[in-house]
Amino acid sequence: MPIATVNPANGETLKTYDALGAEEIERRLATAEAAFRTHRSTSFTERARLLHKAADLLEEDQQDIGRVMTTEMGKPVKQARAEAAKCAKAMHWYADHAEGLLADEEPAEADVKDSGASRVLVRYRPLGPVLAVMPWNFPLWQVIRFAAPALMAGNVGLLKHASNVPQTALYLEDLFRRAGFPEGCFQTLLIGSGAVEDILRDPRVKAATLTGSEPAGRAVASVAGDEVKKTVLELGGSDPYVVMPSADLDRAAKTAVTARVQNNGQSCIAAKRFIVHTDVFDAFAERFTAGMKALKVGDPLDEDTDVGPLSTEQGRGDLEELVDDAVEAGATVLCGAERPDGPGWYYAPTILADVTPEMRIHQEEAFGPVATLYRVADLDEAVALANDSSFGLSSNVWTRDGAEVDRFVRDLEAGGVFVNGMTASHPAFPFGGVKRSGYGRELSGHGIREFCNITTVWHGA
Repeated sequence: MPIATVNPANGETLKTYDALGAEEIERRLATAEAAFRTHRSTSFTERARLLHKAADLLEEDQQDIGRVMTTEMGKPVKQARAEAAKCAKAMHWYADHAEGLLADEEPAEADVKDSGASRVLVRYRPLGPVLAVMPWNFPLWQVIRFAAPALMAGNVGLLKHASNVPQTALYLEDLFRRAGFPEGCFQTLLIGSGAVEDILRDPRVKAATLTGSEPAGRAVASVAGDEVKKTVLELGGSDPYVVMPSADLDRAAKTAVTARVQNNGQSCIAAKRFIVHTDVFDAFAERFTAGMKALKVGDPLDEDTDVGPLSTEQGRGDLEELVDDAVEAGATVLCGAERPDGPGWYYAPTILADVTPEMRIHQEEAFGPVATLYRVADLDEAVALANDSSFGLSSNVWTRDGAEVDRFVRDLEAGGVFVNGMTASHPAFPFGGVKRSGYGRELSGHGIREFCNITTVWHGA
């Protein structure tokens, strides 16, 4: 894929960029290593001052950077502005909380004495330059949720962003520079995916984090494993959205629409498989279908648009293949399943019922505004179907029965269980998945400690 901004609303190429050459990559790696030697020794107070400044600048820029994101990957502009605001919030949060999250820990006094020590501390120390391989779907948020904790921990960042969001990638480097972070603390590398392996193998790069597809995660994890380097992976998701008889159906159906089409349906944590108890299936399906049909699909720069285009023509083609395969195998179309007339990579909000295990969409992630709807007879069937996926990122359950909540929390194979609400990320709560959705955690104290050397400091008596 060329490094270029191609407006998905009309297919027009707006800007193209040359990939960095080997000499410039080497210069940037050297700059990152030098920056780390200085940045690691700065105080939390100084790091927080810089990060607060970056957050303030982002708040001021949210109108402009929102339009850039929309023209690069197609999300409705009101959602793009909200993404920028969310990033600023997370930056402020880490600036305020990082010192406490990484404070020295003292084991129990009895254990210290039993070890023969006069004092023992557990200290969190930064690792060094961390390579971040990031996707296009949340081009600010995916990066900030890595960069904010990494910089506050004393690490420095090297960003390899998706090739279709180069302007957003360059904006991020400029944002941290304008905030006063020293040169090399955060750098954007305009490179193709073929250059990632050599950078990851460079001894100056100490770890990597990737958000993206399962094949990309496998590739990065394989190289990092060969080099014995730490990785955090957040990969695909096919999150279940379970509705039981005691649920508030109006709220569940209204939220289901948002949960499926947020970010034009291109979100790893978007609900994708809607699993509904037979007692309320018809009532839920009617409400859900009406809500999907009412969405306005159109120009993402229009403030009234609910669903914009998919990010790439290939992405739309992949989605259509999944839908066509399901329909040919007997799935029922409740709405959508077609591309609107005109330019741009649009796809109508779609619901497929009567989905069966042999259909590709039953197991593969549908990255766009397409929902699959299942009918189940009881709680056991709901849990089994929810877990019938190679992914395990998050999950949503709608019930007012406490025993059912306990069962879902205990048995759902996912990194999150959201009860009577849709999955969302927040800087204070850990985020990540299990199974082929990846490993490790972002955000919260768990996220900031992922790229730290957890050091035991033992003092003799």
